[in-house]
Parts: sequence; structure tokens; C-alpha cells
Amino acid sequence: SAPEDQADKLLLASWGLPKAVLEKYHSLGVVQMFEWQAECLMLGQVLEGKNLVYSAPTSAGKTLVAELLILKRVLETRKKALLILPFVSVAKEKKCYLQ
Repeated sequence: SAPEDQADKLLLASWGLPKAVLEKYHSLGVVQMFEWQAECLMLGQVLEGKNLVYSAPTSAGKTLVAELLILKRVLETRKKALLILPFVSVAKEKKCYLQ
């Protein structure tokens, strides 16, 4: 488990996301992250736009890290983002989800 001072960082609500975004994640049952996901977001200057390379098994939660990074950057900088996905079915799912 995460150290007590970092336990709050596991909660999506502690990352400064708008209420509507948090409500959408909560409606899908996503209230907190795994420790490794929060660690990815806290590395270096990732939240300021620096690069991040990470690897995890299928269905481990890699997409959540990418979504949070994209959402924070788009909302903070008001710039567009490009999300590249491996399959048309995944792209269609994410399109509906992110709208």
C-alpha cells in the first residue's frame, strides 16, 4: 500500500479534474488509481508535458494514465491532443467515452 502522505494521490479527486470528469469516472466505478499509475503521473515533469514511457500487462490500467495526462494537459493549456489507439473498435469506444 502507498505511504500515508501519498495515499491521497491514489484518489482521482486529488488530481484537479473537473467535477463532470470525476463523475464520469465514478459512474464507471473508477474512484482511485493503482499505486504504479499515480507514480507515473508524479514522475519528473510528466504533468508539464515531458515524455513518459511505461509498460504494463494488458488490462493493467495503462489507458487511465494516458487519459489523465491528456485531460490535464488539454484542460490546462487549452490545446488539442492526439490519442492513438491500436484498433478501430477501441477508437470508437474511446470516442464515445471521452465525449
